[in-house]
Amino acid sequence: MQRLQLLKDTFFGLDVAQQQLLIGCAVAAAAAGGILTYAMQRRSKMRTIPVGEGWWGAGEKPLLEDQKIYPFTVETSDEEIEDLYERIDKTRFTDPLEDSGFQYGFNSTYLKKVVSYWRNTFDWKKQVAMLNKYPHFKTKIEGLDVHFIHVRPLQNGDQRALPLMLVHGWPGSFYEFYKILPLLTQNQNGIAFEVVIPSIPGYGFSEAPHKKGFNSLAAARIFLTLMERLGFSQFYLHGGDWGSLITTNMAQMRPDCVKGLHLNMCMSNRGFKVLLSIIIGPYLPFLVGLSQEDVRRLFPFFQKNVWEILQESGYLHIQATKPDTAGRGLNDSPVSLAAYILEKFSTWTHMKNRDLEDGGLERKFSLDDLLTNVMIYWTTGSIISSMRFYKENFSSNLYDRIDTRTGIFVPTGLAAFPQELMHCPKSWAQIRYQHIVSYTFMPRGGHFPALEEPRLLANDVIQFAKTVENL
Repeated sequence: MQRLQLLKDTFFGLDVAQQQLLIGCAVAAAAAGGILTYAMQRRSKMRTIPVGEGWWGAGEKPLLEDQKIYPFTVETSDEEIEDLYERIDKTRFTDPLEDSGFQYGFNSTYLKKVVSYWRNTFDWKKQVAMLNKYPHFKTKIEGLDVHFIHVRPLQNGDQRALPLMLVHGWPGSFYEFYKILPLLTQNQNGIAFEVVIPSIPGYGFSEAPHKKGFNSLAAARIFLTLMERLGFSQFYLHGGDWGSLITTNMAQMRPDCVKGLHLNMCMSNRGFKVLLSIIIGPYLPFLVGLSQEDVRRLFPFFQKNVWEILQESGYLHIQATKPDTAGRGLNDSPVSLAAYILEKFSTWTHMKNRDLEDGGLERKFSLDDLLTNVMIYWTTGSIISSMRFYKENFSSNLYDRIDTRTGIFVPTGLAAFPQELMHCPKSWAQIRYQHIVSYTFMPRGGHFPALEEPRLLANDVIQFAKTVENL
């Protein structure tokens, strides 16, 4: 605000000619950006992402593939739990630096407390029973056993049941959505959702690809096939993290099937409009389509969008280059796996959690919820295959799949949580998502809103769907 006031004082201290020149330059730049955006949007209408085909199973593709859907039950055993305990008991801890909080990663003093709870209190058999309270299924698509949950709403009078797929990211799982499920499947003024929650292949109970190249486009195609196999010709989508890219690709492939696309994270395009917003935004935000809340969340830009991202993206570089090397240790040590995954639930919920010895983990989550997510990775041995998804997506230019040449024209809703890793203003999102019908500045929440703020997220999804249904 001080910078904005200083700019205003400076601006009004200029003579009229200088003021007109400054305004003229800004308007010309904004107009040029608008013309460029319009031209690219015109081009985008001539392009879609082809659906394509693939085979990710072991060996050669057979002539016929079993398309049946089978019930699936999450299971465990005494042997599995005993093996976990033996590995936990052999953990070698290292003392943290004094007053280091989570600045160096997961603080090992607090890690000992988490591990003690895991070893002595956490009841995996109880959590398995809880996971099975919703119906699980598997079906073979492109050579892979794809796991998903399918929850129908209770029939209540003349309510409409709207099909909705929820797609998770890393290091989450289908379990992220357990708290939001009952909120979405109950009657909301005549609307309820029939919810499908798949596990991305290579995550949780979905089989991992056996061949190189499985990226977001392949996942999108598989999930489109899944919805078709379930009998849905039109449906809603929601995603965050990788789920936001996968569902976006689904909308780019089959816009005729996607009634509405709701995201709690979106990537903005690189380009002139974004660059202009970064330069002018702190001073004259209204000229580049930024609100005061956008300014608060975006600036100082270098600190919030470069420096902080560099501090939080080391995992990305490892997973996008040599996932199998780093993943070996995580797949062998449950405590290492827990530290690696839960550190993200600390920092990605709020950056200031790095200053706390306990990482602020239990401020938003219960240890039962956090360890259940970890156990899904541990018991399925899926940490390496989940990490490979980064390498497959970054092996080619990620922006080739998200630029305006393949724009998104389906009705879109964006929920902007204040502690998300990167803020995407509506004006930036409109470069790609060209039919935004709702954009909500959420009052609180970070990267895992379905688990952290389920009520806020559910309400936004419901309001978005009501808006689309009334279009």
